[in-house]
Amino acid sequence: MPDGKTLLRIIEEHTDLETFREQHWTGTFQEYLDLVAENPDVARTAFQRLHDMILSWGTDTYTLHKEKVTHYRFFDDPILGGQDAIFGLDKPLMRLVNVIKSGAFRYGTERRVILLHGPVGSSKSTIVRLLKRGMEHYSRAREGALYTYDWLDVNGLDLYPCPMHEEPLRLVPREHRTRVVEAIQSAGPRRYKLTIDGDLCPACRVTYNELLARHDGDWNQVMEHVRIRRLVLSEMDRVGVGTFQPKDEKNQDSTELTGDINYRKIAEYGSDSDPRAFNFDGEFNIANRGLVEFIEVLKLDVAFLYDLLGASQEHKIKPKKFAQTDIDEVIIGHTNEPEYRKLQSNELMEAFRDRTVKIDVPYITRLEDEIKIYRKDYNNERVKGKHLAPHTIEVSSMWAILTRLEPPKKAQLNLMQKLKLYNGKSLPGFTEDNIKELREETTHEGMEGISPRYIQDKISNALVSDEHQRCVNPFMVMNELAAGLDHHSLIVSSEQKKRFKELLRTVREEYEDIVKNEVQRAISADEEAIASLCGNYVDNIKAYTQKEKVKNPYTGQDEEPDEDLMRSIEEKIEIPESRKDDFRREIMNYIGALAIEGKTFTHRTNERLQKALELKLFEDKKDTIKLTSLVSNVVDRETQEKIDVVKTRLINNYGYCDVCATDVLNFVASIFARGDVKSKK
Repeated sequence: MPDGKTLLRIIEEHTDLETFREQHWTGTFQEYLDLVAENPDVARTAFQRLHDMILSWGTDTYTLHKEKVTHYRFFDDPILGGQDAIFGLDKPLMRLVNVIKSGAFRYGTERRVILLHGPVGSSKSTIVRLLKRGMEHYSRAREGALYTYDWLDVNGLDLYPCPMHEEPLRLVPREHRTRVVEAIQSAGPRRYKLTIDGDLCPACRVTYNELLARHDGDWNQVMEHVRIRRLVLSEMDRVGVGTFQPKDEKNQDSTELTGDINYRKIAEYGSDSDPRAFNFDGEFNIANRGLVEFIEVLKLDVAFLYDLLGASQEHKIKPKKFAQTDIDEVIIGHTNEPEYRKLQSNELMEAFRDRTVKIDVPYITRLEDEIKIYRKDYNNERVKGKHLAPHTIEVSSMWAILTRLEPPKKAQLNLMQKLKLYNGKSLPGFTEDNIKELREETTHEGMEGISPRYIQDKISNALVSDEHQRCVNPFMVMNELAAGLDHHSLIVSSEQKKRFKELLRTVREEYEDIVKNEVQRAISADEEAIASLCGNYVDNIKAYTQKEKVKNPYTGQDEEPDEDLMRSIEEKIEIPESRKDDFRREIMNYIGALAIEGKTFTHRTNERLQKALELKLFEDKKDTIKLTSLVSNVVDRETQEKIDVVKTRLINNYGYCDVCATDVLNFVASIFARGDVKSKK
């Protein structure tokens, strides 16, 4: 057990004094100009800084359905080790980053409100939370350093800091800015063109003019009253990162955005129109140089939207009783579908729509990405005392995806097959182009359906329920999902409720196929027997395709290829009689191609053939194991030993515990007892 001294030593060992001093650097205006001349990036705009922050974590590129997709690693939440990682939204995030990039290069979107639009629980808030945290983290890093300034009195003592955390280059008089920028740019090309935009905030402008008058216009002497310091963004400290959430109409006040009068200072400065008697602490003020989030932005009162329009289009805000004040920040809001539909139908909001860049953030429609969401929360490290049976998360995710998909227009395709195609599974008759067409024919896919939060709530219910003492299986969670629909606050249509319950039945059928095949593989998991059966099959199709005979290993006689054996294997993967010759030649050509490359063909080399061999071996073995005897509870010792071997394989190879392995064997036994031995298509 560590004592207090040991714990203090741990804190001391991990305290980085050098980094602290670096983040609290102060200097003169001339020293700051030296920094800018050496690295003009310290004077980047908020959009430029945000874009560079995202890129600083790196990217990956992959192809999905013949389309190049960029994955930004920043959205994996590397700062907190994946706590807020975003899954399955690479394409919407690409669109978001492109808007930010356009703003960084001053192509126009820097004068727009970025609006994330999508259904509840589609990660809109999480995306903004990541961006805010990323800006904070980046401002602490050396490559993300930015600076602001404080005013000092004649004795060099603190007067007050710039209330808007402004860029120090704004202290350069307008008539000299062009020459200063040209001198800096002459050092060589850079990623962004340096500009000095905007004027000093009202409070700094008063101080600047007073000092200029006191020193008879000597600007250099005015700069002696300026101390430059490193600026570290922090939402908790209300520096460079702001958040605004609408309240009820009676309590909404626009001063929350643009600041308000400090009545205690009126006596000191003599007037409520003196900017030094004003608190520049509205969300627009404190978010200057960084990012401001508007939660449920379309619920704002119209009076607030006027401030928002000016802040986005003109990069100016209008504090009470003062001139327009320049700001430099990224404005990002989010809203859900009903609120956005109201916006579209409201003619009075036309100006707001015109100044908005909408980014759709839909629900995930790819199964493996949805699974990642729940595995992050429900895994062996986080779930203690209970076992989550295999496929529990998979079937929950499957149902969630099905509720979000639009029915396919192709008559030969059902919704479950569409889900599998989206998830990268190959189906006969469907190519990458077909999948791309399926996506393009939809108009609203992913914008409606079941939220991940609902799935999380129901998995949690099953885990904490006293009814499930040791293990939670898919049926328990599916029962929770079905029961919760009757009380779901967002489902008001009886037709929608009926459809969702029908989709649960579809998922149940799919799960039955999954576990049936899993038990089949566990029963037929005799590698030596499969390898022997594979060798026998290959010998026969080789003789068949080359019109030769096969030597019987027992009699030594040459015989015709065993057509019954070959067909009994091929039928397991539904190779029709009319295509058997094509399939056999395909296998032989595949074996020949491997041989040319110096590789050896085994039963694991070809996935379709491996599945056929496993199913054939299962058919041969299932009668000897007598799995159906579990239903009658009459199991002899020899059969029980064989069943125990299968159970051990389920535990060791498929992630079952003793409880759910027993349950799944009993369940599959009941299926076989009903005579349902049809293999999964």
